[in-house]
Amino acid sequence: MDVSQTAGWLSLVPPVLAIALALLTRQVFLSLALGLWTGYLILAGWNPLGATFDTIDAAVSVFGSAGNARIIIFTLVVGALIRLIQRSGGVEGFIERLLGWLDRRMAKAEARDQRVLVELLALGTGLLIFIESNISILTVGTLYRPVADRLGMPREKLALIADTGSAPSSVLMPFNAWGAYLMGLIAAQGLDQPFSQLLQATVLNFYPMLIVVILLIVIVSRRDIGEMRTAEARGTLLRDGATPMLPDDTLQVGSSPGTPKRAINMVLPIAAMVVLVPTFLIMTGEGETLFSRMRSGSGSSAVLYATTFATLLAMVMAKLQGILGIRESFDEALKGMAGMVPLAILMLLAFALGDLCRNQLGTGVYTADVTSAFLSPALMPALVFLIACFVAFSTGTSWGTFAIMIPIAVPLAQSYGLDPSLAIAAAVGGGVFGDHCSPTSDTSIIASMATGSDHIDHIRTQLPYALTAGGLTVAAYLVLGFVGA
Repeated sequence: MDVSQTAGWLSLVPPVLAIALALLTRQVFLSLALGLWTGYLILAGWNPLGATFDTIDAAVSVFGSAGNARIIIFTLVVGALIRLIQRSGGVEGFIERLLGWLDRRMAKAEARDQRVLVELLALGTGLLIFIESNISILTVGTLYRPVADRLGMPREKLALIADTGSAPSSVLMPFNAWGAYLMGLIAAQGLDQPFSQLLQATVLNFYPMLIVVILLIVIVSRRDIGEMRTAEARGTLLRDGATPMLPDDTLQVGSSPGTPKRAINMVLPIAAMVVLVPTFLIMTGEGETLFSRMRSGSGSSAVLYATTFATLLAMVMAKLQGILGIRESFDEALKGMAGMVPLAILMLLAFALGDLCRNQLGTGVYTADVTSAFLSPALMPALVFLIACFVAFSTGTSWGTFAIMIPIAVPLAQSYGLDPSLAIAAAVGGGVFGDHCSPTSDTSIIASMATGSDHIDHIRTQLPYALTAGGLTVAAYLVLGFVGA
């Protein structure tokens, strides 16, 4: 999209309005809907009736994208999987084993030290599952939420850990769909050896490294900042008046009376889901080598297929152990899906708003064009990072930000005689930063869902950590820019 085809400064109104209303009112659904309607009001020449019709059509058109449809269906299937592993005694079995291990390791330690160990384990688990960010978040939330609740950890803290361990690890480890996508964008800029360029950019991608280091320091020192300090001091899992992304009966479904508590009923389906993601990436890709097939594979398809197979595995295991019959398993799966419907609607609104900003209003293109006038060789890396931050924050998508910013940042770096890897790193890091801070981000939404946190509470408590890492990143890029790196 050319800048002349954008809505100009009005293109900033819908995302800024949606985000501001969400942060101020804590009503995410209403805020997204009003932001979306305002955008179509602008496009409809301020005709409210036409804007209403266009908003409805936009929600329907979300399913015109196979990727969007897969993610929404994936959200429902995840609900089925969570319900099944709870009803089969897998979650309770895992909690018993993990708490037993903690008791043995911490027999003479205080609960404070148990908290540190669980938080480190949760962060480590999220970082290790770098294949796909949403799978990382889901796994951490499912495995550690019950244990965290037993230890009195605020849900916001677990959401921060799950969110921090997902996108940063996915973007720092290029052997996944993220790496394949970025290499495709880099190759499209005419750069030779895109994999080598991506590896060089990874070394300079400071934000994801810094946010992980900051969280490690916070966990070990037990010194929280901002609203997270208030959350830790209140002594309850949730703030008074908070609304978890999922109702408590969805989050805390127990097993049937007399059901054996076996951790394997949770660990095996989730392990299968994690292992099957790269497998299906390879199967859905094309090429002669495994790496080329993984690079061209469909990330959304791989995630959906893996989650579906994990759900089917959970059903089979429950049947073979005599815990649930096939009909009972399907009934439980449908109940789990029903609990995810609000989240699916929320993601639908977020996708519709993101599509409006990217393809019709031209929010990202306009922002990049306006700010490009202020770029200089010394300021270029820091400003590219900041622009990417705003684009990702306003659109709620890191991948969309990569697609907007890399084609702009690479030619700019080349025109100034700078290393393109530095521009790529700044654009990618800014996309992850904005994704962390945006209430319309799908990874942030899933982090709130998987951990049972109030979504806006998660965003508000995560912001100080993201802003700290972002500020340090800007300082690092300013230094590199002025020394001519």
